[in-house]
Amino acid sequence: MKGKPIKAHWFLWVLIGVGFLVSILLYHRLPAQIPMHWNIAGEVNGYGSRFEGAFALPLLNVAILLLLVWLPAIDPRRKSYAQFKRFYRLFQWVMVIFLLGMQGLILAWALGYRLSVALYVKLALGFLFMVLGNYLGEVRPNWFMGIRTPWTLENEEVWVKTHHLAGPLMFGVGVLFLVLAFINHVFAFWLIIAGVMAAALVPVVYSYWLHQKIVKTDNN
Repeated sequence: MKGKPIKAHWFLWVLIGVGFLVSILLYHRLPAQIPMHWNIAGEVNGYGSRFEGAFALPLLNVAILLLLVWLPAIDPRRKSYAQFKRFYRLFQWVMVIFLLGMQGLILAWALGYRLSVALYVKLALGFLFMVLGNYLGEVRPNWFMGIRTPWTLENEEVWVKTHHLAGPLMFGVGVLFLVLAFINHVFAFWLIIAGVMAAALVPVVYSYWLHQKIVKTDNN
């Protein structure tokens, strides 16, 4: 059975179009080399050409949004998307807005405005984790979104309970990002990394444990 795409809201395309328009209008003012990458200390350690600085992220935004539109159509478990369409559309929004913000930062740096990239990334990821974590429990079995382990994909009960656990953990990591956003110390960086790793690994371990528990119960 052929699946259907989940169309992006028309305003998302408008936002991406505005991003292209801003880059076009500012293009003649941009230097030949533009900062494109920063280390954890907020120092520039990678540059791109004028074209890359102006259009790499708008083009990436288009590519990712098109991918998110069409993924449900090619997923063998495409029927599940109807059950978490709200989460999926929300994910489209946060990805577009996050990349637009990164585009704005790159253009600002190219024009001489030294905004804090680290602060933006921590704040943006904090809100992203909180928003998505709040709705993660709605996600149902599929091949592209959520906690996809062998045990969640095999058993829907394991999938649902794992995502109900992972959602609050992701939300908590978002809060951690916001709390530590204004602390520029290596300890804060490693604390965030530890939180992200815990939020990623705990649901995986839990899904295995729960699957084994269910299998053992079914065999008795």
